[in-house]
Parts: sequence; structure tokens; C-alpha cells
Amino acid sequence: MNPSFSLVLPFLLPLIGAQVPHWGPCPEPAVQAAFNLKQFMGRWFEIAKLPAQFEKGRCIETNFTMKPDSSIRVVSSEVLKGELRKIEGTGVTEDPKNPAKLGITYSYVLPYSPYWILSTDYVNSALVYSCTDVLRLFHVDFAWVLSRKRTLPASTIDKAKETFTNSNIDVSRMVASRQQGCDKTL
Repeated sequence: MNPSFSLVLPFLLPLIGAQVPHWGPCPEPAVQAAFNLKQFMGRWFEIAKLPAQFEKGRCIETNFTMKPDSSIRVVSSEVLKGELRKIEGTGVTEDPKNPAKLGITYSYVLPYSPYWILSTDYVNSALVYSCTDVLRLFHVDFAWVLSRKRTLPASTIDKAKETFTNSNIDVSRMVASRQQGCDKTL
């Protein structure tokens, strides 16, 4: 075994265990052309996703707010076992020439993870993709269908899945997020 791989392996096992790895490097899907970050800001509800170890609850939503230094305050929440849980992170535009490619981190010690907006109309829905290459041998990815409301028409979700598939992103395991009973007091 390659010595550098054996040093990295203990850090990769939790990531690998949480997701289904795919052979080869990450796909390079096209992102939203002429993306307007300010229009994207605000509250987004998770409608469908590739299962993620870090998202186990229901009523998952994320609120994006611009900060004075042009970074993004990212507050994600979910209801898990009857309890509202929130986590705050930071987002950045990694390349000013390509503002639809964001990076987000929820820890000062972890690097930014890709958070690419593949498409959005800003007022109804957005398709987001994240992928991490592991030594270019395999990749682990995440995909989300987001909405400004807690529901989307089935036809919109079907079109979203088609967009992911056409970008070489396997969404065969995509599941609906649970957004029922979220507006009740906990």
C-alpha cells in the first residue's frame, strides 16, 4: 500500500462510510450561467437529496445571508428526534469569474467543500451539487433539490433529476426530504 494513502485512509473512512463512493474523479457539471449571488440569498428548503450522513432529520432548510466582507453566513437547520438543531457555517465564492461555484465550511479547521449551483430561477427552485475527489481514484458526492417553499411539483423534481443525470451525476438513490409538519411549534 502506498505510504501516503495509509496516512490518509483513517481520515477517509468516515467519509466513505457515510456515502456511496463512485469510481473515478468527480464529474464537472456546468453551473448556472450569469449567476447572481445576491438573488440566491435567503431561505431554501431541501426537497430531495442524495442521502447524506450529516442530514438525518426532517424539515431541513438553509438560510444564506451576505456578510459585509462578501462572505456568506450559512445557517442550516433540521428537526431531529423532536429537537430543532442548527449549525452555522461560512460560504465563499471560490472564483469571482465563476460565482455559482461556492465553497462552504461549518468548521474553522476543515477546508471549504464545493457547493455548486447547477441551476436556479432564484424564486422557486435550485439544483446544488457537491463532490469530493479522493486521490482521483473515486469520489463522494451530494446533490440537492431546493425550493423557496416546502414543496415542489413532481414534474419539477423529475426535471431536476434529469438535469443531474445529464451532467453525469448518479441520482438513482435520490430520496424525498421530509418537509411535513415543520411549521408547528416544537
